[in-house]
Amino acid sequence: MKRISHWIDGKVVAGTSGREGIVWNPATGEQQAAVDLASAAEVDAAVAVAAAAFPAWRATGLSRRAEVMFRLRDLIDANRKEIAGLVTAEHGKVLSDALGEVARGLENVEFACGVPNLLKGGFTEQAATGVDVYSIRQPLGVVAGITPFNFPAMVPMWMFANALACGNAFILKPSEKDPSTALFLAELLAQAGLPAGVFNVVNGDKEAVDAILAHPDVAAVSFVGSTPIARSIYETGTRAGKRVQALGGAKNHMLVLPDADLDMAADAAVSAAYGSAGERCMAVSVVLAMDSVADALIEKVTERIPAIAVGPGTEPDNEMGPLITGEHRDKVAGYVTGAAGEGATVVVDGTVDVPAGDGFFLNPTLLDDVKPGMACYDDEIFGPVLAVTRIGSYDEGLQLINDNPYGNGVALFTRDGGVARQFQFDVQVGMVGINVPIPVPVSYYSFGGWKASLFGDQHMYGPEGINFFTRSKVVTSRWPDPATSSVDLGFLENR
Repeated sequence: MKRISHWIDGKVVAGTSGREGIVWNPATGEQQAAVDLASAAEVDAAVAVAAAAFPAWRATGLSRRAEVMFRLRDLIDANRKEIAGLVTAEHGKVLSDALGEVARGLENVEFACGVPNLLKGGFTEQAATGVDVYSIRQPLGVVAGITPFNFPAMVPMWMFANALACGNAFILKPSEKDPSTALFLAELLAQAGLPAGVFNVVNGDKEAVDAILAHPDVAAVSFVGSTPIARSIYETGTRAGKRVQALGGAKNHMLVLPDADLDMAADAAVSAAYGSAGERCMAVSVVLAMDSVADALIEKVTERIPAIAVGPGTEPDNEMGPLITGEHRDKVAGYVTGAAGEGATVVVDGTVDVPAGDGFFLNPTLLDDVKPGMACYDDEIFGPVLAVTRIGSYDEGLQLINDNPYGNGVALFTRDGGVARQFQFDVQVGMVGINVPIPVPVSYYSFGGWKASLFGDQHMYGPEGINFFTRSKVVTSRWPDPATSSVDLGFLENR
């Protein structure tokens, strides 16, 4: 049985806790590896290594740090198929989707290559007579990233690229469900010339997370996961004096107006709802359809579903793979089987005619007549389930979106530019797509939602990512002639 261990001080280190987790092959339902689960003592040891490595890395010139990022960029590009293969093997998503994940993560490494420009401060000459004032941004020290199972390559790159480029040392705690990608990225960082100890991977579960949050030498924690865990991590980490950004769950709506191209809207809804088996925090899970076009839109979505090829992610013709575990598959299936009892209409039942074998498969599901208060509307299902809620007006749709406790992503499909502009002005959601179903920002903007989708005041990656992994220092400087020095107990004046 393959064993997956930790990466500490530039090498693989076997676990000592005596605890392990199961890494499944989602396409077959078989265990393919065991992963070491770190104890609090093992986390402490990793943090100590990172803390020891930090001063030298912080003192490394910006050009040298950028050079490491450039080398890493080339290595990820050269090994993108191998990285995608690891993602598919442990998460289950199809290879084409995994390659897309790697590409979007790579964008963030490319952004970090510009760190000399990104860390430029400001300078004001002669703020007062003989006085200059300038600002600088400095790294925090040891920082940590806790990442989810659904993007084992992309989300770590969201975090560590900026963190390392800014001069921090980094502890990555990947999902124990698919940890191999993190270890491979650690090897590439070492090949890129990152000094040993600056980047470490600690595999684990709640015990490891709690140890990171409690450790006094961890200055900041970046997290992506469900809202209940995000809230807990934010509250626990900030209580311990840490800087925390915690991205939570979502219930992303897609509002389709009568003037929209319905074929385009149907294509977008199917793509955004069922890609990666719905295991995306930016997946569209609710379509708000105006009454006048709802029947036509549902018909178009329904006719597209049978064409979706569901099966193992390694087979090139498949478009949707399995869910991550059997437990999660059963949970998602429960929402489908319970929908009719809540008053929804099951238009397409994804629990029937699933691919043969013991893999964790579900087929795409389409629900109609879904309303707030139903579990299939209120909960983040995180599976291939698309709900349709019928609405009578634009205002009704906007109200439903703004009333939702989540505020991660939203999409509007229309041909009316005026309505689109008003929508982006009024909607209380952090990422907005206009005729774009999954509006994930490019790397030089920042990713993050509003309301219960984000805890903290800084979004992920991009300029806000640089801000999160650094802190500002303002220096007021004066070089006077000692002969002019005197005691002055008055308040300093800027003259």
